[in-house]
Amino acid sequence: MDGTVGGGCPFAHGGNTTLDKPVTKWWPNALNLDILHQHGARTNPMDPDYDHRAAVKALDFEAVKSDVKALMTDSQDWWPADWGHYGGLMIRLAWHSAGSYRMGDGRGGAGSGNIRFAPLNSWPDNASLDKARRLLWPVKKKHGNALSWADLIILAGNMAYESMGLKTFGFGFGRADIWGPETDINWGFEDEWLADSANRYDDLDQPSTMYNPLASVHMGLIYVNPEGVNGEADPARTALHVRETFARMAMNDEETAALTCGGHTVGKAHGRGATDKIGVEPEAAGIEAQGFGWANPGHDAKAANAFTSGIEGAWTQNPTKWDMGYFDYLFNYEWQLTKSPAGANQWEPVDMPDDVKPVDATDPSIHHNPMMTDADMAMKVDPIYNKICQKFMADPDYFADTFARAWFKLTHRDMGPRANYLGNDVPAEDLIWQDPVPAGSTSYDVNAVKAKIADSGLSAAEMIATAWDSARTYRGSDKRGGANGARIRLAPQKDWQANEPARLAKVLAALEPIAADTGASIADVIVLAGNVGLEQSIKAAGQSVEVPFAAGRGDATDAMTDAESFSVLEPLADGFRNFEKEKYAVGPEELLLDRAQLLGITAAELTVLLGGMRALDVNHGGSKHGVFTDRPGQLTNDFFVNLTDMNNSWVPASDGTFEIRDRKSNSVKWTATSADLVFGSNSILRSYAEVYAQDDNGEKFVRDFVAAWTKVMNADRFDLQA
Repeated sequence: MDGTVGGGCPFAHGGNTTLDKPVTKWWPNALNLDILHQHGARTNPMDPDYDHRAAVKALDFEAVKSDVKALMTDSQDWWPADWGHYGGLMIRLAWHSAGSYRMGDGRGGAGSGNIRFAPLNSWPDNASLDKARRLLWPVKKKHGNALSWADLIILAGNMAYESMGLKTFGFGFGRADIWGPETDINWGFEDEWLADSANRYDDLDQPSTMYNPLASVHMGLIYVNPEGVNGEADPARTALHVRETFARMAMNDEETAALTCGGHTVGKAHGRGATDKIGVEPEAAGIEAQGFGWANPGHDAKAANAFTSGIEGAWTQNPTKWDMGYFDYLFNYEWQLTKSPAGANQWEPVDMPDDVKPVDATDPSIHHNPMMTDADMAMKVDPIYNKICQKFMADPDYFADTFARAWFKLTHRDMGPRANYLGNDVPAEDLIWQDPVPAGSTSYDVNAVKAKIADSGLSAAEMIATAWDSARTYRGSDKRGGANGARIRLAPQKDWQANEPARLAKVLAALEPIAADTGASIADVIVLAGNVGLEQSIKAAGQSVEVPFAAGRGDATDAMTDAESFSVLEPLADGFRNFEKEKYAVGPEELLLDRAQLLGITAAELTVLLGGMRALDVNHGGSKHGVFTDRPGQLTNDFFVNLTDMNNSWVPASDGTFEIRDRKSNSVKWTATSADLVFGSNSILRSYAEVYAQDDNGEKFVRDFVAAWTKVMNADRFDLQA
């Protein structure tokens, strides 16, 4: 016998590579904690002491830019450049890397190099971008660790535009690569690529009803279907979906028009040949393909035969030059709906003379009709976009500047504040979408401020809850939110239900005069007050620990705050304070997991934070769910001790909550939500809960809570980074 069941192979085929993990395959309702650990040390090939920011600062930025520009016209036989210039391809790579960003949860985008991994590397919309990344490989190989793929991909788009005549607005290095797929991102629930758009809307004719946080009309597309809504050409209808999808990236109408027109001022679409002849995407290709997908047997080493979207043609007469040719074509000719050689919907001009048509991407003796997508025609048909385009046409310099700024925003949106930008080309201008925060003072007497806070009459719970509410908005996905700036005192945050406006106003009324009297920022005082409350709660529990504090937060103003874009940061649920604005299709424990991932904390940190917050009695609205202790307000491990006590039983209540009863008397001792009891039911979370319930780990619990608390309070302190 070989020791295997039925004499089969002893290896666990696919067990460590499949995206469908065995636990959730057998028990699909199990809470999957992988999203809290997906980019941990075990997946990172860099040395433990590798400091990426320090490495980037030593990078020869000008040499990198020179190398990227040089490759633009270094056409390779295995994937020749259109008209001898890779600019259009590199712009598309950068655009599609950045274009997956959505404002709703800050996920997607170019900040991590995620387009290298599934599913993005195999989306239909990203066809043949695998070739662009291979063209960039020699530059990445030469400059090494300090040049991340995330930076290189966006830099390639910038250098492409510069090499074709556009003055770009700037560039920031500093993005750090991830080393595996981002399993935390919900791209949609469809089981097939490009499924019916109606799956994503309550009403397809009302684009605003697209389910949040989605921002594209199909599974596998970046924005809208270039052939029209659900593949049915109708530019007026498409315009409404263009407006919604770009708005979900925080782009206004002018930015949207600039990006659409400027993006199509250069390059071409590729649809020469039959779609059914094109091979499978990279993730489905055989091992011999070595990561290449979309094999094209009819390519014949000719740029003109490349295949991507199935749409075929250039938008301008000079596709390797930044000019106003897009507008000349779109507005000076009539356009009719036709089919590409691959059978895709596209618009072509009526009676355009051959001598003004673009030439073939391989053979300059051949002229082809240009084309427009349904989204391009929307710029002409929609009255708002048309008016904007007329303004651009009347002032080419204004168009170029508007596009350059919108492109910079598109490609840098998820980098957070300017403190994260490195290099020689970082714009000096503070842009409102970067959520600017002025530097705060570090010269005040911290202990004097703490003494004033302690004498303010505020309770520990009020101070802790306010500090938490200020910091919990942080999203590691796009580095927005957090305590720095004290935007909790500004609209819209001051009025959010999650922030208990009445309690918040009371606390701010006590803390703002302290800030004014001591020279500290309000942002610092809010966090410091949370620390004071925490230290008081630790002392009440019989221990003495000073909570670390780093001064220097600044105070943002209304003028520095794009209130509309901040509305997406509103906590609709916060399991740490047992809050739900309303009931949702997913359970409180899943919403808790999502917030923990955005905060950048581990499963162990999630566990200790929640247990401590329950003991501190800081639930939203004074709710007692999960407060498993007879000494509320003290930082103890009682939550875990009582959760794991087998003298208790756990009984569902009629309103969806739970009762914790004494097994002998059957009397109700406490109540709970599923966000509380998951720490006893989930095997992984229970293993952490048991650590903190042990008799020998009372002090460890306090130390770990303080460390996790400090991590959350400092999550947005980019000024503290190397």
